[in-house]
Amino acid sequence: MKKELSKITNLSKVEKVEMRGIIKQFPGVLANDRIDFDVHRGEVHTLLGENGAGKSTLMKILYGIYRQDKGEIYVNGKLANLRSPLDAIRLGIGMVHQHFMLVPTLTVAENVALGLPSSRKYLLDLDVVSERIKELAKVHGLHVDPKAKIWQLSVGEQQRVEIIKILYRGASLLILDEPTAVLTPQEVEELFQVLRSMINRGYSIVFISHKLHEVLSLSDRVTILRDGKVVKSLPIAEVTKEKLARFMVGREVLFQVEHPSVELGKVSLALEGIWAQGDDDLPALRGIDLEIHSGEILGIAGVSGNGQKELAEVIAGLRESTQGKVFIKGTEVTNWPPSRLLEYGLSSIPEERMRDGTIQKFTVEENLILKDHLHTPYADGIFMNFKNIARESERLISDFDIRTPSRHTSLKSLSGGNIQKLILARELSRKPGVLIASQPTRGLDVSATEYVHRQLIEQRTKLKTATLLISDDLDEILSLSDRIAVIYEGKIMGVVKRNEVSIGELGMMMGGEKCQGDGSLDTN
Repeated sequence: MKKELSKITNLSKVEKVEMRGIIKQFPGVLANDRIDFDVHRGEVHTLLGENGAGKSTLMKILYGIYRQDKGEIYVNGKLANLRSPLDAIRLGIGMVHQHFMLVPTLTVAENVALGLPSSRKYLLDLDVVSERIKELAKVHGLHVDPKAKIWQLSVGEQQRVEIIKILYRGASLLILDEPTAVLTPQEVEELFQVLRSMINRGYSIVFISHKLHEVLSLSDRVTILRDGKVVKSLPIAEVTKEKLARFMVGREVLFQVEHPSVELGKVSLALEGIWAQGDDDLPALRGIDLEIHSGEILGIAGVSGNGQKELAEVIAGLRESTQGKVFIKGTEVTNWPPSRLLEYGLSSIPEERMRDGTIQKFTVEENLILKDHLHTPYADGIFMNFKNIARESERLISDFDIRTPSRHTSLKSLSGGNIQKLILARELSRKPGVLIASQPTRGLDVSATEYVHRQLIEQRTKLKTATLLISDDLDEILSLSDRIAVIYEGKIMGVVKRNEVSIGELGMMMGGEKCQGDGSLDTN
């Protein structure tokens, strides 16, 4: 056993990988246009670019999921014919996808062993697999229980399982596709500690990202893609955040959106003593009191998992409130169904855009009319008005800069940023009186983030929308909010004005410090 365990912790054979002149075309899209890319042993080489720039496509070619139309791949100087992921794994190349490839009902050990032959031929050897997992976890700091079911694990723990899966198979070159898109800030720091440790042991990492501060923190080199082409490839020491953004987008990027003053209107959304149960049937919200005026953005700051998701779902009619009342424009709407709330002027940008905000099998056009397809202008009585549907869809695609070959394109072929733009187009075109925006820029690049921020501010300023903004990004909360409410263990620690609080004070409140009525912290 000791001998077998030592094998999987030894470094594999990948010293250098080169991709030369890679071309990959899909119907209507040239995803990769003569790309050169290489990675050496013991380095982090980041692929940076906007959503849809061609980063994931290039790495799926390296992992054998796609076949390039033209170009060559060399591993350790030898031409590699990558017909499938199995070929890549045999050469020591592994990939962790943005959307995890795990079976929720199986254990960690069962997921790791899936597709591999048993050392006991026709009998399961999950005890052997579990021991190997423990060894890998100890060596790399990827602590996870081999007997735990995947559905019981946090997102960060599930990602550790994905990394263990490819290490178990002997990979020493790890391709990480947007690995931080679904992680909390604490989980991101834990992941980076693991990756730095692996680099020190001689592993290589291709880090696909669009988060500039993470790129600067982790990378040795960076290659920037735009519209499927290499714009720049250079050492990380030669760039700044501003330079990277300019290379990515092709123009200067505003990291701080303008925040014009607005005269507030009446209270549009009010919560009085709201209680609600979480998925574990324990109280997730404990007596929430909040008010949002028309023309105001109220930001909700807090460490992920302190009731933010449940708060959004209670207001949107997706989770029952067990106690308390919700009012929209003075009318009590507690536990109204979502369809009725929509008709009353509530729109929602969900946290899980792929699961709760769209239908992947539908087209762009079908997703744009998803909530209003029974109403004017999309319908005339019981009949669909296809002429109006086409005209309005084209208008929204243009107005919100949704980059798609056509309105008939399947949603699942769009990048994350363009899917978020589609959701914004649908929700904001309804001109809502109240908007719930949950993690509106999670996983988006700097250009798409800038666009979303401008849209939310414009909605607040021109249409006087009352917006509840829920975000794990404190910079985003401080940039967009008029007032900030801090939530901790389902309770509001205090509500403060954006220009009267520091990040340090917000951090203390997020840790459970209560804010006094005058905005100061209660240190007793």
